[in-house]
Amino acid sequence: MKAVFKPCKLKGEINAPASKSMAHRYLISAALSKKSCTISGIDCSEDILATVDCLKALGADIKLENNTAVIDSTNFMTSVSSVLNCRESGSTLRFFIPLALCTGKEITLCGSERLFERPLDVYKKLCYDNGFEFRKSEASVTVCGKLKGGKYEIDGSISSQFITGLIFALIYLGEDSAIRIIPPFESSSYVNLTVSALKSFGADIEIDKKLDIVIKKAELHSFSGTVEGDYSNAAFLDAFNYIGSDVEIRNLKPDSLQGDRIYKEYFEEISEGTPTLDITDCPDLAPVLIALASLKNGAVLMGTDRLKMKESDRGQAMHEELKKLGGGLVFGENSITVPKQILHKACALDGHNDHRIVMALSLILSKLGGEINGVEAVRKSYPRFFEDIKNLRAEVETR
Repeated sequence: MKAVFKPCKLKGEINAPASKSMAHRYLISAALSKKSCTISGIDCSEDILATVDCLKALGADIKLENNTAVIDSTNFMTSVSSVLNCRESGSTLRFFIPLALCTGKEITLCGSERLFERPLDVYKKLCYDNGFEFRKSEASVTVCGKLKGGKYEIDGSISSQFITGLIFALIYLGEDSAIRIIPPFESSSYVNLTVSALKSFGADIEIDKKLDIVIKKAELHSFSGTVEGDYSNAAFLDAFNYIGSDVEIRNLKPDSLQGDRIYKEYFEEISEGTPTLDITDCPDLAPVLIALASLKNGAVLMGTDRLKMKESDRGQAMHEELKKLGGGLVFGENSITVPKQILHKACALDGHNDHRIVMALSLILSKLGGEINGVEAVRKSYPRFFEDIKNLRAEVETR
């Protein structure tokens, strides 16, 4: 599927899509409650559907209708499938491996080959240290063990998804437990989202000054709520405003814990000069920051190593597409420099099977015109992206 753009400016009002990060966390927290819960405002992206599938495979009854999930988790973890399909969702895979290790049964988590190129060393070590089974193939990982509550230690420089996954498992086990985070604590905002979601269901969990995540035994209760707007995807909509569009984005929580909330500050800095920006705690913003900087006066992004293991190697993917447009990137040690450059319309661009690359390139082509192949990748996080920007007067045809 391709998208063909003519140069255009967007205008209108739109609600930000629902936060994928919070939807994952609310759904899993609802299952852990073993009660009946209703979560509204869910965008049924491929990643969220992967989490729903895995929860169902572990015994939860979930009905999705009109962006609302009704969850009956009375039988959660009592009727367990031997296979969990994570599709292409890194969050789903890393959140569910520890839960699988709570069952004492052999469970295989499968998905795309690209998904299993992403590191799982933290869980591999956890399994080996406890005498659990851990077998990884090109498109699956099989685990078998019986995790227990207690004290754990995790390097804070790894993906927060590993920490969140272990938190979910320890909440399920229902014992006083703790996770010591070895600093630096990178992507801590995502762990804060996890803690916030679980507290909505009555979890007794705190992060103390020593970076210990302290989990107390507590009975979770039912909760019904609405998923807040997503700063990660809103950034791609708001970026159009910095190249001449007039889009009002609603449904963003001003005091949100989302780390990607910083995008507004970073966009201002890019508009005013050639800033150096640290994306350690907001790596998902990299493609849109690169796209906007390439249309402005450039920028330097620090903390870019994790971009290599996303849905694509995002730095390299943006470099390859910018080269087609007469530009490019300069790579350093854990950094990417976006030079000041003049871009021009070129041959068809490629989305690299990465939703955020597709949306970032859409920003550029709204200025230059041109086409992108593989735009169906937006289904992963923002299925309505092209429909939404068309409603905002984008001159784009998808076919």
